[in-house]
Amino acid sequence: MTKHMPDIACQPHHGPKGKLNWVGMSGIELPILVKQAQADNENLIDVRLSSKAQAYVSLDDPQSKGIHMSRLYLLLDQMATQESLTPNRVNAILDKFIESHHGLSANAFVEFKFDYYERRRSLKSDNSGWKHYPTTLRGELRDGQFECEMSISVPYSSTCPCSAALSRQLIQEAFEAQFADQQLDYKTVVEWLGTPEGINATPHSQRSYAQVKVKVAQSDHLDISTLINHIEDALQTPVQATVKREDEQEFARLNATNLMFCEDASRRVQAKLDESSEYLDFWIRVNHLESLHPHDAVAIVTKGVQNGYIDEPNLMDPM
Repeated sequence: MTKHMPDIACQPHHGPKGKLNWVGMSGIELPILVKQAQADNENLIDVRLSSKAQAYVSLDDPQSKGIHMSRLYLLLDQMATQESLTPNRVNAILDKFIESHHGLSANAFVEFKFDYYERRRSLKSDNSGWKHYPTTLRGELRDGQFECEMSISVPYSSTCPCSAALSRQLIQEAFEAQFADQQLDYKTVVEWLGTPEGINATPHSQRSYAQVKVKVAQSDHLDISTLINHIEDALQTPVQATVKREDEQEFARLNATNLMFCEDASRRVQAKLDESSEYLDFWIRVNHLESLHPHDAVAIVTKGVQNGYIDEPNLMDPM
């Protein structure tokens, strides 16, 4: 004989009445599937990643005691772990959230935070290594309108243009002090440039981060690699995983030819994303973790579409 078990959530609600914007769960441990690019290959394959998810629905019935949280969990387990996450898959999950709460909820939200790893080639040597990109995929279905957003953090190096100019001035002064009123030949100058005295000052540079959020249209395609490529191609100084001497030298060259204030970096990424039709909207924050100062230099820019992302300066501060 099956024992009847009480369901408190379905019993009459006698406390204060009111609608609730969101009710659900956070910190859900979930092994999701995402598409990943393969080195030297345009094909994408499914990879399983550990994620922390959030799942919510609105509680629109003020007479209801609450939602059915186990239904949200079970749907995530069924729908987010068996097929790769794409905008269409996220939309389907949200549809099921609302369907499972018929009469209670009209809006739904889901978010997946995960560490995306991808092999990236070294700059010069025939090597590659794993790089880490913290990534978030979130979707919202509100009054029948679906929005899907992907956000990612990409590390790079930034060298200060002002510091570079001041360093060049010191090198010029050192040259004048060493060789004033002398007749010089080419070999003497080349040899001096290769000594410690030849570079007696270096510009300050720092590890930096581009945090980018993009809104994507409904599709069966979610290409994280392409977004990373857009950002790294725009900045030209991505941090490196595996480095031999030739890679380090090339990295130094790239930093010298891509001197950037935070304003420059944010405009570079903005221009690159503006070229793409993949993104309905975007929000960019670049963070230069200063080596000269104890504080960071930050620039924020959006695509500028009507009713799009706002430019609040406190959003997504990573440190």
